[in-house]
Amino acid sequence: MHTITKTTGLAGFPKRDESIYDAFGAGNSSTSISTGLGMAVARDLLGKKNHVICVIGDGAMTAGQAYEAMNNAGYFDANLVVVLNDNGQVSLPTATLDGPATPVGALSNALSKLQASTGFLKLREAAKNIMKQIGGQAHEVAAEVDEYARGILSASGCTLFEELGLERVIPPAEAAADKMHGIVQFHPKSGKQIKSKSPTLSYTQYFAESLIKEAEVDKQIVAIHAAMGGGTGFNFFQKRFPDCCFDVEIAEQHAITFAAGLATEGGTRRGSSETTFMAPSDEAELMHMFATAVAIDDRPSCFRFPRGNGVGIGNGRILMEGSRVAILGFGSIVQQCIEAANLLNSRNISVTVADARFCKPLDAELIMRLANEHEILITVEEGSIGGFGSHVSHFLSLNGRRTSQGNLPSTQNFQFPFVEDLCFLILILSRVSLQLKAMVLPDRYIDHGAPQDQIEEETGLSSKHISSTVLSLLGSPKGALKFN
Repeated sequence: MHTITKTTGLAGFPKRDESIYDAFGAGNSSTSISTGLGMAVARDLLGKKNHVICVIGDGAMTAGQAYEAMNNAGYFDANLVVVLNDNGQVSLPTATLDGPATPVGALSNALSKLQASTGFLKLREAAKNIMKQIGGQAHEVAAEVDEYARGILSASGCTLFEELGLERVIPPAEAAADKMHGIVQFHPKSGKQIKSKSPTLSYTQYFAESLIKEAEVDKQIVAIHAAMGGGTGFNFFQKRFPDCCFDVEIAEQHAITFAAGLATEGGTRRGSSETTFMAPSDEAELMHMFATAVAIDDRPSCFRFPRGNGVGIGNGRILMEGSRVAILGFGSIVQQCIEAANLLNSRNISVTVADARFCKPLDAELIMRLANEHEILITVEEGSIGGFGSHVSHFLSLNGRRTSQGNLPSTQNFQFPFVEDLCFLILILSRVSLQLKAMVLPDRYIDHGAPQDQIEEETGLSSKHISSTVLSLLGSPKGALKFN
């Protein structure tokens, strides 16, 4: 267990190629019933005889997908066993700084009351068998009496689970319900977790500080999280503003629509089809961008960050001034861009580094300046194909800026003067067209691991990779190999 979530170590979720006992790969909660139903239906179609057993926690039962799956399972009438692992924590107990919180949501109370009526459930099962033997209308009458009696004796009226074929609720699974949530390395025998200490605050903590600071001024600010008070930093906000922090459990779709309803009634946001997207390059930028998001009152805004005054909307910034190559980074990958520029400057290659800050709206003036004043423009992002780099390319195309993707010809491979002169002429003419290159994440699943290891080994976005790409575009493939 000492390798869990480490690079090349054990995954934090079920992973099929890691163990034969991981029947399905998952990265979030609430998926087991849907998956199990699919497996059960496939089993029946193939004529197999194996059993399918799903395990789902009461916390995962707060997501809509679980109920959609149960509804479908009841219709298909598939032979499927669902185990409800009720540890009494419908809402993950990470919402406060004072220890595990009382679970939120009506479902928690309903499950507790239903669980308390297990004695009656046994009696009901015996009575049901007797009524089946009698047959006729006696069974139908008994069924109606059973439904009303169950509602009275369980003090909840919870008939939903039985209607969908789920009749067993097992006792609480863990005394320390939150101990194994968000698991890191731990000792298998004692269960003691091994958490490394950092000398600096995390992005999440800076985010929480910014949220609290703005809420102290603007009393209309509220926070909504999906059972992730600790992971989002909202536990700090809840400590300061307990009446303005809402845990909607593991129900992300509901969280978004709930937020829209709050904004509509509160009049703090007007409807708009436009959305502002931001990505800070460091912690200070994150705090500035939060202030920017608060100031935006005519559209939704969002920002992505890794584990004063607001900046101008859609304004990037120049971090290093150069003349030949421009590197435009989006997000925390900007730090790798700066390191790459230093490597290239040591080879007398003049490099400009810019921090885009915004993906939408783009800083049109900055991008046109980089395109017009440099031979090469490289965009770098921790995103996939079709993201920020594609947005920049589309913008340049719409604004009539010619770009090319190939390398310019190099004169060093020719020995004859007239050929060298011809290549030099081609080189001059080619400069009319900007060399544009987008560096993105590979178009495949990126396995878990330490962020630095992922950048160095998995993504191809390290400072050395960026430097190598620049040298290759400048027609120096041998120099590029030295960085690899």
